Amino acid sequence: MIFIPLTILLTSFLTLSFKVLANLKIPALQAIVFNYLTCVVVGSFVNGAYPLRALTSPEPWFYWCLFMGLIFITLFNIIAFTTRHLGVAVASVANKLSLVIPFLFSIFFYGETATVLKIFGVILALIAVVCTCWPHQAIRGSTLKPEHGWILFVPVVLFLGSGSLDTMITYVERTFLSAANKDSYFILAFNMAGILGGIYLVIQLWRGKEQFDPRSILAGICIGLPNYFSIWTLVKALSLYPGNSSAIFPIINIGIVLFSTLVAYFIFSEKLSRLNWTGIVLAVIAITLMSWG
Repeated sequence: MIFIPLTILLTSFLTLSFKVLANLKIPALQAIVFNYLTCVVVGSFVNGAYPLRALTSPEPWFYWCLFMGLIFITLFNIIAFTTRHLGVAVASVANKLSLVIPFLFSIFFYGETATVLKIFGVILALIAVVCTCWPHQAIRGSTLKPEHGWILFVPVVLFLGSGSLDTMITYVERTFLSAANKDSYFILAFNMAGILGGIYLVIQLWRGKEQFDPRSILAGICIGLPNYFSIWTLVKALSLYPGNSSAIFPIINIGIVLFSTLVAYFIFSEKLSRLNWTGIVLAVIAITLMSWG
């Protein structure tokens, strides 16, 4: 049972860590790149070796992991931006409610059953995203203001991007992956994210858009360790309770939303409007209905 609260804590830490980066003025892009390099090193150590054979003799899933690496690095930067300018609660809700997209994908393409409660949960989830993400005041340290209406679309992009990533993982896992190659797949996806992010970082440094901050190395390691082990503990939780993923996922997602929001409220003093709190409550209800309905 310990793996479920560990997954909640480790996953919540990822979103909260971007708040710390913003407060310490550590460049998020640099920390994100070193985070993925850390994931590769840790993953190779846990796996016993780096999956070099997958590079020399590419399997059908290889090109999917390249694309996933691009989405990884893009989404992490969007999460960092959302956390800094709109707050932890907004980033957490937009990220975790993205399960709506793979849920709909499974219904239309894999013929899974859609009950009335699940459909109602999807509707509530969409309303919850709007309510939670509706800007009401500037976040401390942000240069953007609520009147900049376009910032409302940032969590929407995060919502769509996270959902698309989860959908792609579902498709690849069902079509190509097995217990034998799953670790290799994710290690290479992390590696590609680090390479793409590193190339972009070098360009930004060369153009003078970024100034290298040595603290980003330590920050990347501190983010990369929980990033990798949040997946590891999730897999452990699912293996200990086979056939109960429909119960485990809602517990984890609800826990992440609530824990991240409470930490942001009490430690980082993030203020939420009544509409935002209403959205968080609706998010919890929506996750419950979609998973248990």
